[in-house]
Amino acid sequence: MSYGSSRPLSLSNLRAFEAVARHLNFSAAADELHITQSAISRQIKGLEDELGAPLFVRGTRHVEITPDGQVLLRAVEPSLARVDASVRQIRQTRSRRRVSVTTFASFGSLWLLPRIEAFQRRYPDIDIRVSAGDLLADLDDPELDLALRYVNPAQAPAGAVLLFDEMLTPVVSRSLYEQIRAGAAPALATPADLAQHTLAEEDDSRASTEYLSWRHWLTQNGEPALQPRRWLYLNYTYQQVQAALAGQGVALARVPLVFEALQRGELVEPFGAQGRIGSPYSYWMITAAASRARPEVNQFCAWVEEQAQATRDAMGAMTPAAAR
Repeated sequence: MSYGSSRPLSLSNLRAFEAVARHLNFSAAADELHITQSAISRQIKGLEDELGAPLFVRGTRHVEITPDGQVLLRAVEPSLARVDASVRQIRQTRSRRRVSVTTFASFGSLWLLPRIEAFQRRYPDIDIRVSAGDLLADLDDPELDLALRYVNPAQAPAGAVLLFDEMLTPVVSRSLYEQIRAGAAPALATPADLAQHTLAEEDDSRASTEYLSWRHWLTQNGEPALQPRRWLYLNYTYQQVQAALAGQGVALARVPLVFEALQRGELVEPFGAQGRIGSPYSYWMITAAASRARPEVNQFCAWVEEQAQATRDAMGAMTPAAAR
């Protein structure tokens, strides 16, 4: 049978094809799709007729996918996954209101998650899904509504909302600071004193890490060649903060993410305001175009902006005129 080259393929036939290609077994694919084995065989035969090419080699005890089948599978797998994700989103939106947020791990741990309870008290009927990781998620994903990201202004897309700028400062735990004051730990009055301490360093290859590094801070503070007593390399910012809180060394902390710990006195800036430096990178909120019309997404975005304003206010109160 001959079909025109522009004729659309049957979605049910494509789903049957994907199941057989995944299982390499007609019976297993039929069980998964809750149809008979003869029905799925007819669907595969119909698809092969439409394409004019065999998709599987059927043996007595096994099934193999052909090169043409491999070509089709590479297109079908991600397409069906996106269709299924869109269906789930539509069904979930109809049953419960939900906002899906993607962000990087340290921002999620140190800034967003401690505040989520306040949002849920205000909007108890809205569910929040937080996906935290270091790989930038694509907002074309129908299951994502907005991203909270750390980029420089040139990388921020049109419509992105600036939350707050970056500021970095050395921090130690209250207990270590008290030991230093009592003479039970090496002095930490000037940048040169860091040579007697352990420095917690972010172990990351991204471009922004240059401005988060101790080497950058030391260069800005007149000690470009200083080597500490030892280095403690960690993957994430929140791990550096945890190390500092545990008294394991001096961390170069992001002030927007730790200012509350500084206010509570859990962390201490040994060099005071003079130890703070800025960065060309900032924190941004980006909303998916497909989500902007949903009231729950707008409510969450407005709440994030409120929280960001509070962070900016707190940092403004902490920032001296001479800070750089």
